[in-house]
Amino acid sequence: MEDNNSWVGGEVRQINDRVISVQVLVMMFLGINFLLILTFFKKKSFYTIARYILFAVTLLSDSLIILISDILYLLAYFNFTIKVWYCISISMVLILYSMVTPVTLTAMTLERYVAICMPLRHAELCSQCIHVHCILIIHGLSSIPCIVVFSSFFASASFSLYKQHRICSLQLYVLHRWQGHIRSTVQQFYFLIMVIIIVYCYVKIMKVAKTASGENKKSTWKGLRTVILHGFQLLLCLIQLWTPFIENYVFHINLNLFFNVRFFNYVLFYLTPKCLSPLIYGLRDDHFFHALKNYAFFYVYKRNILQSRLVVFNRKNAQCA
Repeated sequence: MEDNNSWVGGEVRQINDRVISVQVLVMMFLGINFLLILTFFKKKSFYTIARYILFAVTLLSDSLIILISDILYLLAYFNFTIKVWYCISISMVLILYSMVTPVTLTAMTLERYVAICMPLRHAELCSQCIHVHCILIIHGLSSIPCIVVFSSFFASASFSLYKQHRICSLQLYVLHRWQGHIRSTVQQFYFLIMVIIIVYCYVKIMKVAKTASGENKKSTWKGLRTVILHGFQLLLCLIQLWTPFIENYVFHINLNLFFNVRFFNYVLFYLTPKCLSPLIYGLRDDHFFHALKNYAFFYVYKRNILQSRLVVFNRKNAQCA
């Protein structure tokens, strides 16, 4: 009996440690993304450049996903139930912006393709007027999987279900096996198209890189490495689609192993890519890195000045007293 109690206590402590570690990672990743977002908004020259605008869209999208997924993670951990209607509203945003990031990455790849392979048309195709249309198209394309998921759910769910209190999870919307298959098929189709686009852009930029010379060659090879980075980011997004199937398989084998695998997938394939990938992209870009460095140093310098002034002020008050 004592052995069982100690085993249960060890499991509880392990789960608590995982929740704490997730919260630390979430705060750290949101802090990094917030710094990158502030850098974008502080530098007005970024507002007119297509790749920086699309980069800001991915930052905002990833930050929103991290925040919402962490809230759902905590609600599930504390077994906190909410009305299904509220859960639907939250999940719509989560599913929408889960697709916004990979679609935006594909748009960023196309922007590099136009800049390198069609430089004379780059200013026309990536003008300031096109930016708004591009963002609207990205959100329009990203909303299709969301519409498919909830259309199938609304068609098969009873009205009484919407008033019930449930733990908010995306699995809530899979009432029948075919609904999961439809969702998976739509997402896999999207990623197949995205992979084809990225591979096509890579091949075209590679051909230009071989024929370029001097400064153009250096710029072209840098653009090629950027496309490779977008392909890696897209691969991480694709792995996220496979993790529910892996977790579902492990769930029927071993419950303890299921929690380990779920925690591993959430941290490695969900949280980490949404911070590290944008950070790497931001550090690779010379202009953005220079602005980020100046802003970060200015913030640290300003904070040190305020702290030193506060110390001097406290000393004067102490002397007067």
